[in-house]
Amino acid sequence: MLSPAGLKQRSDFIQSLRLFFRKRDYIEVDTPIRLPVFLPEAEIFPYASENWWLQTSPELSMKRLLARGVSRIFQVCHCFRREESGRLHASEFTLLEWYHVGWDYQDLMRECEELVRTLASVCRELPGIVNGDTLLYHGRKIFFSVPWQRMSVEEAFAAFTGTTPVQALKDECFDELLVTEIEPHLGWERPLFLYDYPVQLASLARKKSAAPHLAERFELYCCGIELANGFSELVDPEQQRKRFLHELAGMQRQGRKGEMPELFLRDLAQVSDAAGIALGVDRLLMLFLQADRLADVLPFAEE
Repeated sequence: MLSPAGLKQRSDFIQSLRLFFRKRDYIEVDTPIRLPVFLPEAEIFPYASENWWLQTSPELSMKRLLARGVSRIFQVCHCFRREESGRLHASEFTLLEWYHVGWDYQDLMRECEELVRTLASVCRELPGIVNGDTLLYHGRKIFFSVPWQRMSVEEAFAAFTGTTPVQALKDECFDELLVTEIEPHLGWERPLFLYDYPVQLASLARKKSAAPHLAERFELYCCGIELANGFSELVDPEQQRKRFLHELAGMQRQGRKGEMPELFLRDLAQVSDAAGIALGVDRLLMLFLQADRLADVLPFAEE
């Protein structure tokens, strides 16, 4: 739980986020947090609200706005996920999400670098920031100077595990190996982009044309902590419907119900090629404040 001084630091940090996007001609949008349907993803568990659902991210609504013809939008909002709590998780958390029409995931990685570097420069008074370009966390220095590190998922499995992503998926241990064997090593010299995930793990991302078994998806890591998840958007409604059918089948095996988001699929046909990303505001602020738990950077902790 934050002190009055901490509340001021959090407020300034979020205003700096907004200013970054306003200077780049993004439109800030404000979409509903309570929805009649959610995007089916078997590994994400939403909260029910009467007969509707609290958003797990603003993705559904923001992509429908892209279908209206806007090209750059961002949002800072609260999201809700069941069965997420701990040092780095909270069932209610603050997410920054943004979309840029005409871009792919490589463009988005570059803008993500620029965002974090800009925040470090303007928030240089925060205890974790040194000289506006270096993060000090757990006694180690992480340099924000470019280029940031990039590592494919295949390279990460080769470096830190005794198996491949394909075999890990067959053995149903991909997520376990990623969390326990790979993530702790990532982003301790410079922030690191882990990219090109198996297409099975990117239900809303576009396939890589040169390697269709992979998806144009990345995650940003710093100090072994995942900060962001972004990708080139899948904008083909028929391919997306097939992906959702697979996710719905997985939910059914869990004993959960879901439904096809028909209005979303209808609007998806009107969306041009684009890239989008979600960044955990609380986690990034936690690093900038040298805090060890999300609860230390929230106005009210869940307990």
